[in-house]
Amino acid sequence: MAINTSDFIVDRMYQWGVRRVFGYPGDGINGVMESLRKSEDKIDFIQVRHEEMAAFMACAHAKFTGETGVCIATSGPGAIHLLNGLYDAKMDHQPVVAIVGQQARAALGGNYQQEVDLVNLFKDVAGEFVQMATEPSQVRHLIDRAFRIAKAERTVTCVILPNDLQELDYQEPARSHGTIHSSVGYSKPVIIPTEEDLLRAAQLLNEGKKVAILVGAGAMEAREEVKKVVELLGAGVAKALLGRAVLPDELPYVTGSIGLLGTKPSYDLMMECDTLLMVGTSFPYSEFLPKEGAAKAVQIDIDGRMLGIRYPVDINLHGDSKHTLQALIPLLKRKEDRSWREQIEKEIAKWWKLMEARAMNTADPLNPQRVFWELSKRLPDNCILSADSGSTASWFARDLKLREGMKASLSGNLATMCPGVPYAIAAKFAYPERVSIALVGDGAMQMMGINEMITIAKYWKHWQDPRLIVLVLNNHDLNMVSWEQRVMAGEPKFEGSQNVPDFKYAQYADMLGLKGIRVDNPDDVADAIAQAMSADRPVILEAVTDPNVPPLPPHINFQQAKDFLKSIVKGDVNRWEMIKQTYKDVIDEYFPKA
Repeated sequence: MAINTSDFIVDRMYQWGVRRVFGYPGDGINGVMESLRKSEDKIDFIQVRHEEMAAFMACAHAKFTGETGVCIATSGPGAIHLLNGLYDAKMDHQPVVAIVGQQARAALGGNYQQEVDLVNLFKDVAGEFVQMATEPSQVRHLIDRAFRIAKAERTVTCVILPNDLQELDYQEPARSHGTIHSSVGYSKPVIIPTEEDLLRAAQLLNEGKKVAILVGAGAMEAREEVKKVVELLGAGVAKALLGRAVLPDELPYVTGSIGLLGTKPSYDLMMECDTLLMVGTSFPYSEFLPKEGAAKAVQIDIDGRMLGIRYPVDINLHGDSKHTLQALIPLLKRKEDRSWREQIEKEIAKWWKLMEARAMNTADPLNPQRVFWELSKRLPDNCILSADSGSTASWFARDLKLREGMKASLSGNLATMCPGVPYAIAAKFAYPERVSIALVGDGAMQMMGINEMITIAKYWKHWQDPRLIVLVLNNHDLNMVSWEQRVMAGEPKFEGSQNVPDFKYAQYADMLGLKGIRVDNPDDVADAIAQAMSADRPVILEAVTDPNVPPLPPHINFQQAKDFLKSIVKGDVNRWEMIKQTYKDVIDEYFPKA
């Protein structure tokens, strides 16, 4: 019995292991949508509110599961909407396949309605593989190559399907000259550096007296190996934001996040070390790494293109983190002098006390650090955290203590607004038995998050554990940009660009049949979080926070201090509140409470 081309495509995706597709319908993709309807018992179609959200969810699915994420959109505007979420996947090296519709083949080149040159449009974001199908026997190898390349290169690929082709009878490629006969399947290889390079790396690390380790998302499958290396070398470990979940923050040698949103122990670790081991990270900010020449360095990365571009590395090890470290461990010697480690652990203990002190400082009405500090103590085992960009990312990076078994991510390299809620939704579909928590600012919530609450309302009763918590920091301010204007540009807050209109987030949740909790009293924060954690349905936890609490960098340089003072002199509308809140947090560092 003949099947049409769309039926073949859907079945082929199933053979590639696809069990969930995120997307939005339209007449340019109707053929594939009908085939998905007929295959509902095999592949779930998750209807989002906007195609950008579908791409974010596909990216999050890849991040949290290690599988290939799939998103689908119609021609023209639908395809265009995918781009931001696809760039998030590309820049964070996640395998995502985009299936997009196109106008009928006979109309192409005729300035037809919704006709967009999709091959050129997707050429950057899906540069490793973007192809438009022109006849049915072609789709077999297009789908196969899209999935294989996405997996092998950890990147975005795209297949474009004219709407008339979707309805045609599928034809297997003829066994003749000029045809392609592809197959399903991909197994990730084990890549290990040469023995010579491993020996050189081990010698360098063994000679170091103050070893620092920096881990990123590429170390996620090498947790136990990283722990062994740390113990042998007496090292401290800093984490890039995408590597937040590599090691739990409970370990006494984990200094926390690194960078502008990072911790002082991580900054000190990098400034004082004499040897650096980077594992699976492309952390880009040189000012937070050792000064050039101050430390010998070894880097491990699965992508040879990423080696030696963040720091002048002495030995580059091209290999996957887990197996490279397994090969390296027998060559390492245990350092008997543990004074460096002891110093690191003392600084980390002091840092967590400072974080608690800052969290307990008063604010008007809520200190956002207090909200995150209280949340940290109440995080459920094995929960999945999704942070949006903005000041919420600062508190996510510093104030939450992640435990073993938790997952956490955000938009790392693109640092775009709006992935917080769709990431949490994708996590919930992938792990319906686990609690999913989105950490979102009011700017991102109003931009896209509010709409995706409707998606949560549509699907939550299908989840084994109904708890999905969206923590919204309601401070009426695009807070991170406001602080960047002050500290990086020396300009006062531009109210016309920064003020966010009021919105009743908790009431909106109630309107959707979910649960809304609003808190604006510091004494009620713990109870509000407890209510959210025990709810029988998804929750919007609306915390009314003070925008004048500064997301202080781990190290304030002279230029930052100078620019901050300039913004005050120029008459920042919140200058006195900013001065007061900044003073509280700085004084806690230099004069700790008993």
